[in-house]
Amino acid sequence: MGETPILRHSYRRDKISVIGILTVSPGGRRLGFYARFHSDNVTSLEIIEFLRHLLGHLAGHLFVIWDGGKIHRSRQVKAFLAGQPRLHISRFPGYAPELNPVEQVWTHGKRDLSNSVYETREHMGKHLRRSLGRVRGSQRLLQSCIDHSELPWR
Repeated sequence: MGETPILRHSYRRDKISVIGILTVSPGGRRLGFYARFHSDNVTSLEIIEFLRHLLGHLAGHLFVIWDGGKIHRSRQVKAFLAGQPRLHISRFPGYAPELNPVEQVWTHGKRDLSNSVYETREHMGKHLRRSLGRVRGSQRLLQSCIDHSELPWR
């Protein structure tokens, strides 16, 4: 007779938090994706450091559209933004993931992770970096993320 299978689960709650931004060059000729990985919840300091990195890496004015999350409205982030004339911030309407093309980047990136088991956070991070790198390296995939969103960007 058959035996009932025994499934084991470690009940671990390892996680990786990611800050990401999809960029569009002037004229819409080139798309980019930048991300930073964190082993804990992202704080205002990580948001500021990420924006600082972008300002140092990308030339010209940066127009950022993000959600109205608490972290984006913190005193520290507001103070940082006040001193950055190259940064221009707009907000998506409340809970509007269908407008955010980065949501599609996450969907593409996490697709490779489904139905996989990771022994360590490092192993999961390596796989996630590789998966998001595949999206980042494809202008076609990045364009599909923008096209899939309902953001009227042109």
